[in-house]
Amino acid sequence: MVNGIRGIIGRIADGGMGDDEATEFLRFVFDEGLTRDELVEMTLAMRDSGTKIDWIDDIARRVVDKHSTGGVGDKVSISLAPALAACGAAVPMISGRALGHTGGTLDKLESIPGFDTEMTFLELKNQVIEIGLAIVGQNQDLVPADRRMYALRDLTGLIASVPLITSSIISKKAAEGITSLVLDVKTGKGAFMQSQEQAEKLARSMKEIAESIGITTTCLVTSMDHPIGYAVGNSLEIIESVETLCGRGPADLEELVCIQGGVLLGSIGLAEDNEHGAVMIQDSLYDGTAYSKFLQMVSAQGGNPEIFSSDHSLMQALGILDEDLLSFEIKAEQSGWVRDIDAMRVAELCLGLGAGRSEIEGQIDHSVGLLLNVSVGSPIMRGQSLATVYHRGFDEKGMLAVREGFQISEDKPDVASRILEMF
Repeated sequence: MVNGIRGIIGRIADGGMGDDEATEFLRFVFDEGLTRDELVEMTLAMRDSGTKIDWIDDIARRVVDKHSTGGVGDKVSISLAPALAACGAAVPMISGRALGHTGGTLDKLESIPGFDTEMTFLELKNQVIEIGLAIVGQNQDLVPADRRMYALRDLTGLIASVPLITSSIISKKAAEGITSLVLDVKTGKGAFMQSQEQAEKLARSMKEIAESIGITTTCLVTSMDHPIGYAVGNSLEIIESVETLCGRGPADLEELVCIQGGVLLGSIGLAEDNEHGAVMIQDSLYDGTAYSKFLQMVSAQGGNPEIFSSDHSLMQALGILDEDLLSFEIKAEQSGWVRDIDAMRVAELCLGLGAGRSEIEGQIDHSVGLLLNVSVGSPIMRGQSLATVYHRGFDEKGMLAVREGFQISEDKPDVASRILEMF
């Protein structure tokens, strides 16, 4: 089958194969799987179906990216890309939008007035050469085969397939011309891969295929049982990302940024090893260089960096101070210690508020969301606020339902690292 895969992918990309026939092929892959060689060939054929970025030698060795399988409150990319650029890496990050319960990096960035996530490959390349980073969406030239295949998979329920997910993700990263890649595969209540076994299977598949086509790849399997950081919702997550870029972010978010960034810097020789790389990333968050890169990116992509001059101007620009934006406190019904915060319950609430979309073309409200006032391991008193919900008239019963996702215990729980495995 190896010899015929490239022809099949080519016909899917150029429209020479009808929807029924293309779906039949996808269903075969979904049901029967592919050999390693077949999966490599399909990934390369998908990469080659569109434009690929070729970098000049000086840049080529430093081009890196990361991919997350999506989660709740996952704003790692927004802090990580500027930090990497501040440390000398080149980051052409092509990101996605919210769908279902997971947030999208592009939607979060588009909370910033004027921020443009649409860019040609030439514009992307030039911006990365000039300032070291760009975060944009998939354009028409990037892996058109995947764009059609994903649409058909979405229509026919052929999403949860390791080979189809692998080829979709790795083909797009390969088209970016990257040297090194970090994959953050999430598991737990707020993840697509609910079991760690499923997450590891997908991670190992993506690593194997990426490295087979010349991309140095490290996988992290990370816990997504409770939200990352405190903010869930587009504008709220931008504010928390800025806090992180200024060295004031939540510990779990900073850990993910530093560990992933450290791996990438180590893999391309900008750091002696992963540990040294993590220190370099952390230093960039605390000395202002990562934040400076972020502001450069905002300016380059049409946003006004002046809105970040004060907390008030930022909150006003992001819609948090809108007169019609209401707030509601979810309060604890008992005293003790916060043992768990159910990420899926939080995500479902925020989706109901309008912070996400249930279909690809759906509209979102950038300003609504939930701000946690506690984290796992926090002490809590009866009547104290667990979370603040920002909404535009959502039903109170629906907001209170999320309270069931907060588990309070008499004893202080251990707070573990989100990183379950790295390979």
